[in-house]
Amino acid sequence: MKTLRSRWFSWPSITLFLGAGAVAWQMSSSAAEPAVMVAPPVVDNAKAPGKLQTAVLSGGCFWGVQGVYEHVRGVRNVLSGYAGGSRGTADYETVSTGTTGHAESVQIIFDPAVVSYGELLQVFFSVAHDPTQLNHQGFDRGTQYRSAIFFQDESQKRIAAAYIEQLNQSKVFAKPIVTRIDPLKGFYKAEAYHQDYLINNPNDGYIVWNDLPKIENLKKMLPGYYRPQAVTVGELALR
Repeated sequence: MKTLRSRWFSWPSITLFLGAGAVAWQMSSSAAEPAVMVAPPVVDNAKAPGKLQTAVLSGGCFWGVQGVYEHVRGVRNVLSGYAGGSRGTADYETVSTGTTGHAESVQIIFDPAVVSYGELLQVFFSVAHDPTQLNHQGFDRGTQYRSAIFFQDESQKRIAAAYIEQLNQSKVFAKPIVTRIDPLKGFYKAEAYHQDYLINNPNDGYIVWNDLPKIENLKKMLPGYYRPQAVTVGELALR
């Protein structure tokens, strides 16, 4: 069973005992792979005023994905949680067995007048994770770390499918995209200690190695989407 502590004993801390050569090898094999700049979707997905909307995305450990979207302008709130399985198995210890159907996910509440669903997907494919890794991200292994888009209506499904086709056709990635497009049957927020984990634990070895580079990539590669002040979950969302 994968526990929270197993993430703390990440490869960077282990390599301290293996020498400089091992450190160099691990740096080239980090989960924080170089980001790939992808074009925005060509499907009709213009920003438009209206009520707040929701996106649910899975791209490996939810700590880093939540941290990225907390810095995206137009995003009002981001929750870490679980999607793809049942309510009864939506807890960290059980999901970590890889047997529940759940993926570690984030629920993004966003203002479509400021950022479109397609632009959120551009961030997802550019800097939030590597969409060519099947059932893992870096050294995090298991179906709970799969790449997935959980759509809530036909518009989201259409945009996601068309965008993946666009990216595959452009061959921007050296390997095929393995991101699944699945209907959202339910999103279950994760335990309170997972929320805002990147913000609350910026010196954690796992965060430094895997996730802070994603924030930097967002800032450098998609500066128009980046905002310095992160939006946080807040007490109400933890209840």
